[in-house]
Amino acid sequence: MEDISLYILDLVQNSVAAGATLIEISITEDIQNDRLILSIKDNGRGMDSQTVKRVTDPFYTTRTTRRVGLGLSLVEAAAQACNGGVYIFSQPGKGTEVRVEFEYHHIDRPPLGSMEQTLVTLVACNPTIDFVYTHTTPVGRVYFDSREVRQKLGELPINHPEVIEWIKEYIKEGIDEISGGGGA
Repeated sequence: MEDISLYILDLVQNSVAAGATLIEISITEDIQNDRLILSIKDNGRGMDSQTVKRVTDPFYTTRTTRRVGLGLSLVEAAAQACNGGVYIFSQPGKGTEVRVEFEYHHIDRPPLGSMEQTLVTLVACNPTIDFVYTHTTPVGRVYFDSREVRQKLGELPINHPEVIEWIKEYIKEGIDEISGGGGA
C-alpha cells in the first residue's frame, strides 16, 4: 500500500467485519522518541489468544469469500521494515486493539496519506458506526467524535453530502494546523 491511511482503512474494515459499533483511531507522531504510533481500537467480537497468534499469517482468514487475509500481514511487514512492529490486544466479547509502530524518520516509512479522505470514507460507508479520531503531534491535537457530530445534526444523517464535506474540511484543517500546514 502506498500510504499509512490505506493501512488504517484496511484495519478498520476488520473492526467493521467484527461487528464493532465504536471504533477509535489514534495517530501519535512522537518526534522526540522517533516513533509514529497508530492504534485502532474497537468494541467488536474480539479474538481468543490462539486467533491473535495467527492473524498476521497471510494465509489465515476468517473470511469465507477468499483464502487469504493480507491486511495485518502487510502492515506488519511495513512496520518491521521501519524498525517497528504490530501489537494486538484482544479478548472475546470485549473488542480488539491493533497498535502499529514505525520509526518516524525511517527512510522506508510510508507517508501518512490523506486521513481526512480515509475518515470520510469510513463515516460515509458506515453511518451507524461511531468513530473517534485523535491525531497528536508535538504542535497539537486533532479530535473528531462522530457521536458529537450526530448529536448536533438532529434528523440530518451523518453521511449527508454536506456533512461529509464539513467533516473532511474540519479534519484537514486540523491536521494542517498540527503538522505545520503541509500534512504529515
